[in-house]
Amino acid sequence: MALSRRQFLRGGALAAAGAALGGKPGEASVDAPEMRIKGLKSTTTICPYCAVGCGLLVHTQDGKVVNIEGDPQHPINLGALCSKGSSLFQVAVNERRLQKVMYRAPGSDRFEEKSWDWALDRIALRMKETRDKSFKATELNKKDNKEYVVNRTDGMALFGGAGLDNEECYLWSKFARAMGVGQLEHQARL
Repeated sequence: MALSRRQFLRGGALAAAGAALGGKPGEASVDAPEMRIKGLKSTTTICPYCAVGCGLLVHTQDGKVVNIEGDPQHPINLGALCSKGSSLFQVAVNERRLQKVMYRAPGSDRFEEKSWDWALDRIALRMKETRDKSFKATELNKKDNKEYVVNRTDGMALFGGAGLDNEECYLWSKFARAMGVGQLEHQARL
């Protein structure tokens, strides 16, 4: 029996319709991406571990992190993460993570809880003391035996990390230079 093209298409369409109507109704899978993050607020960010700058999607519900995964739209990692980046959820959601400033005084055998205001004031005071002790306004050049204005402190060094974006790095370097710190470095160069 010879089939015409029209009869073949009609039979194929009927078979497809029968398979579609006669099959089991589809069920949403737990692994379906849309169901997994339904109702969650999604925010993009950058992985803080190294200088690569992989993109992350952080999903939150009522202000709490419930999921962290690679951003498939990010041009650097296209959704893939290394083992450290994959473990970021455990860093964000961990009952052992410190939420307060803990200070141990010199010679003490225990930590005590302090306020953030106390900690920031103490850091500022210690930085000012260190800068004042080690500040050089001028320095003698041994080659030409002339004194030059240097306005720097050799008692401090600042080290940046990959968790900072370009704007934060700019502000950080301006702060370091305003303090007179000549030894500033970034983890991306090491």
